Amino acid sequence: MLDQPIAKIENLRVEFQTKDGPVVGVEDVSFDVNPGETVCIVGESGSGKSVSSLSLMRLVEFGGGEIAGGRLLFDRKEGEQINLADTDQDLMRTIRGNEIGMIFQDPFASLNPQMMLGDQVAEPMRNYGTHSSVEMQKRVEMLFDRVELPRSFLRRFPHELSGGQRQRVAIARALALNPKLIIADEAVSALDVSVQAQVLNLMMELQAELGLSFLFISHDMAVVERVSHDVGVMYLGRIVELGPRQAVFEDPQHPYTQALMQAVPIADPNQRKSERELNFKPIPSPIHPVGYEPGPSEYKEVSPGHFVLTSESGY
Repeated sequence: MLDQPIAKIENLRVEFQTKDGPVVGVEDVSFDVNPGETVCIVGESGSGKSVSSLSLMRLVEFGGGEIAGGRLLFDRKEGEQINLADTDQDLMRTIRGNEIGMIFQDPFASLNPQMMLGDQVAEPMRNYGTHSSVEMQKRVEMLFDRVELPRSFLRRFPHELSGGQRQRVAIARALALNPKLIIADEAVSALDVSVQAQVLNLMMELQAELGLSFLFISHDMAVVERVSHDVGVMYLGRIVELGPRQAVFEDPQHPYTQALMQAVPIADPNQRKSERELNFKPIPSPIHPVGYEPGPSEYKEVSPGHFVLTSESGY
C-alpha cells in the first residue's frame, strides 16, 4: 500500500482573463504525486500541463492566472496536509525551494548570467538562512559532486557551460534545501538527445538515492516513457487519460492519447506514417463566453488505476 501522496491536486481550475472573455487554462484536473515516484503530465503546447505544475507553486498568479477552483494539497509533514490554493504568500515563500523545488525548461534563462555558478547554487540557502558560510560552501561542493560537475565550475558563469551542464547546475540548485518534491517543467526539451539521456539518468539516480518525488512536464512521449511511474495526458485543459505508465503506453484508450503515440518519430523511413494517417486536428478555442459553466470530468476505469475521460464530459 502506498503512503499518503506528497501532493494531491483535486478539481483544479485556472482561468486567465482576456478582453474576449475568460480563457480556461486548466479545467477540473485531479491527480496524485506519490512519495518517491514520478508523475508525468504530457500534452501539446496550450494543453495546460505547465499551468498545472506552476499552480502547485502558485507561480501561475504571477503570469496573470487565477486559481478559480479546486484544492492543491501538499503533505508538509507526515499526516499534515495544507491546501496551497489558499495559503498566504509568506508561507508559500517558505514552501517554495524549502519543500518544493523547481527546474525550468531553459537553464540559461533561469540562471543569472552575472553570478558565478557556486553562488547561484548557494543562493537558496542564503535566502532562507539555513546554513552558515562554511556549511554552505561544503554543501555547494557536495551538490556539484553529486551532479557530476567539477568543482572548478564553482567560479564559472553560465555562458561558459554547455546546455546540459547548465541544467545540472539548475538541478543542484533545486536540491539545495532538500525538497521532497521537484517540479521539472520541460527540463530536458532544450537539450539534444544524448545530453537528454544523461540528465534524465541523473534525475532518476537522485530519485533512487534521495527518495525524491517528481512532477515532470513534457511533450516528448519517449522522455515520458523513460522516467514516469504514472502518466496524465492533457488536452485543452483537461486530463483525458491517467494511469500507470505501462497501461497508458501499451493500451491507450483516448483518441488524443492514441494520436500522440502515432506521432512519435520512427527512425525507419519505411515505417513512418503519412500526414494523412496522423489525422491531426486543430485545437478548438479555449475562450468561453461570460457565465460559461463546464461539465465535470467523468472517467471510466478501464483497468486498475487506468482512467479515460468519457464522451459525456464533452470531449
